[in-house]
Amino acid sequence: MKPIPPGGVLLLDKPTGPSSNEALQVVRRLLGAGRAGHGGTLDPLASGLLLVLLEEATRFARFVLETDKEYVAEAVLGARTSTGDAEGEVIEQGPVPPEGAAIEPALASLRGAIEQVPPMHSALKRGGRPLYTLARRGETVERVPRTVTVHALELIERRGERLRLRVRCAKGTYVRTLVEQLGTRLGTAAHLASLRRTAIGAFRVEEAIGLEALRALAPAERQSWVRPVDLLLSHIREAHLSPGQTERFLRGQSVVVPEAELEGWVAVRDSQGRLLGVGRAVAGDRLRPVRLRDPRALQLADLTGKTL
Repeated sequence: MKPIPPGGVLLLDKPTGPSSNEALQVVRRLLGAGRAGHGGTLDPLASGLLLVLLEEATRFARFVLETDKEYVAEAVLGARTSTGDAEGEVIEQGPVPPEGAAIEPALASLRGAIEQVPPMHSALKRGGRPLYTLARRGETVERVPRTVTVHALELIERRGERLRLRVRCAKGTYVRTLVEQLGTRLGTAAHLASLRRTAIGAFRVEEAIGLEALRALAPAERQSWVRPVDLLLSHIREAHLSPGQTERFLRGQSVVVPEAELEGWVAVRDSQGRLLGVGRAVAGDRLRPVRLRDPRALQLADLTGKTL
């Protein structure tokens, strides 16, 4: 088998302006990677943490997408826009609550499990097309409300009609919609002025590198920012397999791990701790392969004592 380029994840501090795809393509070229993806879209007007997945790390994108996200959002009270953010036209105005007005009850009402109608200006697809492409043509389609979870919603500071908020939420939460809902709770209109993603799961934006800083590095220094694939799965449980189990698992066969009570997704490793892939627990002690490492990256002859 031919070797493959090393995979991994780069923590990028995306600036406002480029789309997530544009940013990851820049990273891909700078690092000479053949394949690249990302662990959760950021709108062009949003900045902050973008996980750029390189080579075989793209196989594990789904497990990152399911983790919680954290943001710092700036909301403007008194005006609602056609897009829900600063890019749209003002379509509704309302009174700005006076300084000293109680904001906390409105914030509290939006914590926990809440209902949201996805905005038209979103990447949610209808008939294979993102809703934002329909919205740009002036079209509106019916969207079904969905339940999302807001773990934290806190006021950082208030400056007149502007509120800085910290949001920690589960997958599928639309922060621009959350800001509009906050405006409604406060008896006014509101829109999102800016958004910065500060965390994805255990990854923090403070650990990330900006595009321009990455450009300025020598090739070897750029590679030093690429973290192992393993870190994408640090939030889920682990199971370790014997050499015989390793061989069966990598052939796509389920294995029994009787010494562990497993549930949901499981990061599966060999007896030396090397990541083999992800399995799903079945019947408590059985692991079914779901996503495997690239065999060329694993050097299977070394792992199992024979070439698969």
